Amino acid sequence: MPSLFRRKPTDPVEDATAQVTPDEESAPARPRGYTPSKKELGKETPKRPSAGRRVAGDAKPLTKQEARERRRQLRAESAAEFRREGGPRDRAPERGLARDVVDSRRTVGTWFFGGALVVLIGSANTMPPEVRFASNLLWGLLAIALVIDSVLISRKIKKLVRQRFPKTDQRMGSLYVYAIMRSITFRRMRAPVPRVNLGDAI
Repeated sequence: MPSLFRRKPTDPVEDATAQVTPDEESAPARPRGYTPSKKELGKETPKRPSAGRRVAGDAKPLTKQEARERRRQLRAESAAEFRREGGPRDRAPERGLARDVVDSRRTVGTWFFGGALVVLIGSANTMPPEVRFASNLLWGLLAIALVIDSVLISRKIKKLVRQRFPKTDQRMGSLYVYAIMRSITFRRMRAPVPRVNLGDAI
């Protein structure tokens, strides 16, 4: 009797078939390592905004006169930047200190070219001997004063650079020449423009 009410064992094939869902039956066989796309996952890739895109070919070509004006403007901007900040060789802080030393004082070099013009005129053969003698004397005094002034500038630069930049890699000789060349240039023609006034403490 007990065997009549015992449940009949199910067929393994039927159990495997019953566990398969309709979605799995409809899905095609996929290879191992398959990655579903965003479209299959129900996600859409956002489109890039078209606003702000530069359309190729919409820029109007410049005429010859406009191109000439553009080049002139670029040259003027470049010259203004060079006058304000200088070139690559002027960017070192040691050179900025050397410029400040020169710009904070009155130098003999600014009078050198004016004196040289006077000497050139006064030493002409048509001038009286007294004028030629005075011109030669003035030339000698200018040369001596320029040498003394250059030595004083160099000594001050050497002292300040060693105090403020003890690990500098700048050659002192190049700094001296850089400062002396600036000292014989008129103040209004110096580039970069002076950032200190006459008499300022450095």
